[in-house]
Amino acid sequence: MPESPLNPAFKPDAIEAGRRLFTQQCEFQRGVLELDQMPDANLPEVTFAGRSNVGKSSLINALTGRKTLARTSVTPGRTQEINFFALGGRLMLTDLPGYGFAQAPKDKVEAWTNFIRRYLKGRPSLRRALVLIDSRHGLKDVDRKIMELMDDSAVNYQIVMTKADKVKPEPLALSRAAIAQELGKHVAAHPDILVTSAAEGFGLAAVRAALSELAKPE
Repeated sequence: MPESPLNPAFKPDAIEAGRRLFTQQCEFQRGVLELDQMPDANLPEVTFAGRSNVGKSSLINALTGRKTLARTSVTPGRTQEINFFALGGRLMLTDLPGYGFAQAPKDKVEAWTNFIRRYLKGRPSLRRALVLIDSRHGLKDVDRKIMELMDDSAVNYQIVMTKADKVKPEPLALSRAAIAQELGKHVAAHPDILVTSAAEGFGLAAVRAALSELAKPE
C-alpha cells in the first residue's frame, strides 16, 4: 500500500510484524453499555476514539481487511456503546462512542462522556488510545477535551489523522505541524502522528506496525 511521507519511518521488520498481526482473524466480542459487561482484561488493549464520523469504524475495517467488522454510519452518534474486537488472540481493539455531535440530547452526551472517563481510568489492560482527527478540520475543542481527559487518566494516546486523501499535500503538512506543536502541551501524548486514509489505503502499514509493538508477543 502507498505510504504518506508525513508518517514516521518504521523498520521493515516492524512493518512485517504489523502485517502478520492484522492477517489474523479479528472477531467482534461484544458491545457494552456498563463497565461490568466488559470482557476480561487478558489481552493488551488499544482503543479508538474520535469525533462522530471521523472514521473510526472505517479505519478499523481497513486495518483488518474486513468491510463490515465495525459498522459505519452517516448518522452522528450511532455508536453508543464500547465495541470490543479480539485480534488473533494477541490484541483487543475497542471502538468508543463518538463524541462532539450536536444532534444527541445533552444528557446522553454527558452519560457517554462519563462512561468513557470511567473506562479510561478503570481498564488496566489499556495500552494506548488512538485519537482520530479529521485531516480536513484539525483539532477542535472537543478533541482537546478528550486529550485532557486522557492526560488526567494517565492514558498514553496517539493522534491518527484520517481522511488525508481529501486534503492537498501542503495544507495536510501544515495541519500535521500544528497538531504536533500542540501535542507538546500534553503529558500523555505520543510524539508520533500517524497520517491515514482508509479509502486509499495509505498510512495503514504504519498504524499496524505501531500497534504490533503493543500486542502480546507471537
